[in-house]
Amino acid sequence: MFARIPHLSAISAGGGSVQSDVLSGSPDIYPYFVDVKYIERINGFRGFDFFITLDVRPTVGPHIPVGEDVFTYRVSAAGVELKNFEHVRGPNKDDFPPNYKDLLK
Repeated sequence: MFARIPHLSAISAGGGSVQSDVLSGSPDIYPYFVDVKYIERINGFRGFDFFITLDVRPTVGPHIPVGEDVFTYRVSAAGVELKNFEHVRGPNKDDFPPNYKDLLK
């Protein structure tokens, strides 16, 4: 499912992310660090039209967390559309081991 959702890596990896101001490289997003927060079927039980909210925790290096992002998509027969992107929190410098401090700007 996550391979079909565009923008997930691009936004969190720097195409509009707050993290690109703090990190020297692009964070990675793994499916096991993505939680489905909320799903709503727009037309009740009829049709294929959903709002899906994902809670994403991007990482760098050996799975060092660099924050939390929330994506809301509209998924329909016409395709997938990003409706909202929210950067909840940024990287905590204390989470980085000394040998990975070079990943910070």
